[in-house]
Amino acid sequence: MSDDWRAAWQPVVDAVGGDFGDGEAIEGADAVDQSALRRFLEPLEFDCPLHQEDGLAPLSSYFTFVAPPIWQPGGDPVFTSDERDAQPDGVGQRRFLTGLEPPHTGYFAADFELEPLLPVVVGDRLTRTGRKLVACELKETSVGRGAFMTWEWEARNQRDEVVARFRNTMYVYNGPED
Repeated sequence: MSDDWRAAWQPVVDAVGGDFGDGEAIEGADAVDQSALRRFLEPLEFDCPLHQEDGLAPLSSYFTFVAPPIWQPGGDPVFTSDERDAQPDGVGQRRFLTGLEPPHTGYFAADFELEPLLPVVVGDRLTRTGRKLVACELKETSVGRGAFMTWEWEARNQRDEVVARFRNTMYVYNGPED
């Protein structure tokens, strides 16, 4: 079995520690508001005065408020394919690539971590900053050959305070038939 696929990933392995965010700040689609908190908590029937009365966002909602919009009025369509499992154009996994990866046919999220640093409350507007590659582990799995790429980025509030650090791992791969 040839290890050429491993050599193709070496530039990504060598890039571990680099920040690929280019100083970009990505603003969340909406500010934290009481209505959004209620809609987040309602299906969970999560009755807690910290969230209901004090307007403190649950940790599990942080990603909701830091996520940018997928589409904006007047923008180009993002759902451009009728294929099964088609992904929206221009978003998602592309934010978690270095540009150094060899050609690949698929990806999936493998892990997600949140390190809370400051409370997020009603009125806060979150922005995502940084995109540091902190690990790249090559692996041959049942879905194909590729790499588990771990990224770290921060969420900041409107006062530029870091409220949380996120880490997510994506498995980027070529399927066995590719």
